[in-house]
Amino acid sequence: MSVGEEVRTDQGKPQQSLDTAAARNLATTTKSAPQMQEISSRWLLRTLPWVDVQGGTYRVNRRLTYTVGDGRITFLKTGERVEVIPAELGELPVLRSYEDEEVLAELAQRCRQRDFAPGEVIASFGNGADEVHLLAHGRVEKIGTGPYGDDAVLGVLADGAYFGEQGLLDPDAIWEYTARADTACTVLTLSRQDFEQVAERADSLREHLQQLRAIPEQRTNKYGEKEVALAAGHSGEPDIPHTFVDYEARPREYELSIAQTVLRIHTRVADLYNQPMNQTEHQLRLTVEALKERQEHELINNREFGLLSNCQYDQRLQPHDGVPSPDDMDELLSRRRGTKFFLAHPRAIAAFGRELNKRGLVPETVEIGGNRIPTWRGVPIYPCNKIPVTEARTTSIIAMRTGENEQGVIGLRQSGIPDEIEPSLSVRFMGINEQAIISYLVTAYYSAAVLVPDALGVLENVEIGRWR
Repeated sequence: MSVGEEVRTDQGKPQQSLDTAAARNLATTTKSAPQMQEISSRWLLRTLPWVDVQGGTYRVNRRLTYTVGDGRITFLKTGERVEVIPAELGELPVLRSYEDEEVLAELAQRCRQRDFAPGEVIASFGNGADEVHLLAHGRVEKIGTGPYGDDAVLGVLADGAYFGEQGLLDPDAIWEYTARADTACTVLTLSRQDFEQVAERADSLREHLQQLRAIPEQRTNKYGEKEVALAAGHSGEPDIPHTFVDYEARPREYELSIAQTVLRIHTRVADLYNQPMNQTEHQLRLTVEALKERQEHELINNREFGLLSNCQYDQRLQPHDGVPSPDDMDELLSRRRGTKFFLAHPRAIAAFGRELNKRGLVPETVEIGGNRIPTWRGVPIYPCNKIPVTEARTTSIIAMRTGENEQGVIGLRQSGIPDEIEPSLSVRFMGINEQAIISYLVTAYYSAAVLVPDALGVLENVEIGRWR
């Protein structure tokens, strides 16, 4: 603009005062610190008891157990045809630790695919149990007799479950409940006749079954642990039983996992643009926040030590009607003593709230750290957006008992590492390169351990998209 040229506004009128855009060049603005949308409440990191681990490894010693086969089975689907992966048959109790691939492949080929409509009976109470059913897809209800002779739902099975496995070995086995398809189901069935025919020709399978039959001779408690022989209520001078507590020969060890990144800052930024806010400080702050978000994600989803992967299958429940009802939450609570809290995706909490509204129930809340947290039976329900939601709009709700003294779930870390800014989290200066860029190595060490199986429970396949 030349000298004397008149400035005009958008409406074509002459400008009568200094423009705000030009005035800002001479003004000091009020600024916020750098914001970050990824930051969440991270209730798991805040509530999990942390145990310092020396040497980077934590060993969980337990009593010896003789429980075999309590896993979940995986299938392959090609068009309408469903096949069981042969190695997955090793999850059945009778095939636990059996590794002959050729025999497992033959057994897998003998599994017959059957489809059931909703409401159709798969197995009837009292009938002979001479086959095992592998549930590839769908939901099956276990129906038993209630205290007044009416039908009662004893449990719900979902994808990957199996039932009737006792019929492969015991010719006198009967169905102790009725298995009924709650939804359309695809089931693979292996009969005792086919199983015995394969065992007759396979020496390795016969030897495996002979060894397996010796296991029930061990006296165990209801958890599968070797029983401690005791005498109680006696009089006189009877012989007192002798006993000892046996331990697992190969206890599980948890190694600390790691999350790392290298933060780079140009020296010109660090030197010249530190007023009124320190650029290095805020770069590190946001980087640490992102690292903690990833840490919580790994504690829930990591396949080695994550909570969802390490929950035992007998501690996994299925909702009776798909949605998270108060009855399902009660069942989840009943599986363990001293549940400290639930973890649920915010959408799962909303779905649970809708079910409470339908029944006219109002959940209690508790104030924790200045936040009002909903509870069920006095147990807080913390929101956690790290729990995955599937494309079918299903998710999981986690319940846990925590603490070493309570034989619960604990977090693992190692304090006192070099350049530590928080326990088990360090920021180490790596130097300045030839482009005058400063590098910092940001590292977090962490893991989680489940001390006994019933410390952790999961309500799976919770529907969060149903509104009626």
